[in-house]
This record gives sequence, C-alpha cells and structure tokens, in this order.
Amino acid sequence: MDHVKRYNVIELKSSFGTIVVEGPISSREIGRLNFHDGLVAFRPASQQKEALMEIADLPEGRIIIARLHDTIIGYVTYLYPDPLERWSEGKMANLIELGAVEVASAYRGASIGKHLLRVSMMDDAMEDYIIITTEYYWHWDLKGTGLNVWEYRKIMEKMMNAGGLEYMATDDPEISSHPANCLMVRKGKRIEQEDMEKFDRIRFKNRFMY
Repeated sequence: MDHVKRYNVIELKSSFGTIVVEGPISSREIGRLNFHDGLVAFRPASQQKEALMEIADLPEGRIIIARLHDTIIGYVTYLYPDPLERWSEGKMANLIELGAVEVASAYRGASIGKHLLRVSMMDDAMEDYIIITTEYYWHWDLKGTGLNVWEYRKIMEKMMNAGGLEYMATDDPEISSHPANCLMVRKGKRIEQEDMEKFDRIRFKNRFMY
C-alpha cells in the first residue's frame, strides 16, 4: 500500500513557552534539531535520536515530535510491528504499531502526550490503518512519577484515548502475564471488515478465548 504522510502542526501554549507539536517529520529534520537529554526511557538520548531518524526513513515510519524552540522534548513513533512479535504474523500492510511515546520528565503535566496523539490522527491517511499499541508496566516510569501500576495505566489509557485508541482483549502471553498490561487499538474509518477479522485471528490464537 502507499504510505502517504501528510504534515500537521499545532502550537501548545504552556508554562514552559510555546511548544510546537508537528509531524510526520523527516530524518533530516530530526537531525538538525537538538534532542533533550531526558529522553532516555528506551536507550541513551543520542541513540534514541538515531533510532527516530531510522524510523522516519522507513516507508511506513512516522515520527511526530514536540519541540520547544529547537529542542525535541517529546515524540511518538509509528512503524510496522517487530517481525518477532505475533502482530507481524499476518503480514498486514495496513497494521502499524504505535511503538513508543515519550516526554522528557521536566515537561510532563502539559498534556504533551495527548497532543502528540491528536496531531498523529489529524492525518487522514491514518484512516487506512489499524493502529495498535502494546502497553507493558515494566516500561512505565513508576519510580519517577511515584504512581502505582494502576494509576499509571489509567493515565496511559487516557492519553491513548486522545488518539482514538481503545482497549481490546487478547490472549498474547506477554500482555496476559500481568493484568496491568494491555493492548489498545484504533480502527481507521476505511478499514474493511475482513481486515478486522484477520486482525482478530492474530489477537486470539486460542479460539476458546475468543
């Protein structure tokens, strides 16, 4: 399928100043911006910046950023699921994963995460996709926020809801390994029923749990 990417931007007024939320942006644009050294949830900041540039260059890859002046302070990524995960088994060209969303801890509380999701979905091309995200409690900053797993899960769900993602059940072993883990899904308006049925067969491999 054609992976159309239409740029959108909003300006978010905050106590930190005007935060620009924009994308999808290219690897070249990411390269010319500074990358906040607090964006270390997945790997050191310099390596994470390189990872974002690699994703931006993928045909289906999408990077939406939040920046303060010329510094990236938050981002969200979209790309095909990892080939080693069950979500790639159907080889669905119209299924992409919200792989990561991160906001530097110094800027939390300004609803940046929600706006990253909202700008993502401003692109009409997203109506051609089933978008998934898998949430695992061991990726959450429980220590930094002082929240327990259920409080953090509630915040994550509300943020994903801002992008139209809703909870869906699955028998995936990794998600099922802890009750706070979850699968969230957004069905694009142009997704056909047969594609959802194919996705449902990936969600549930043990039919008795369907």
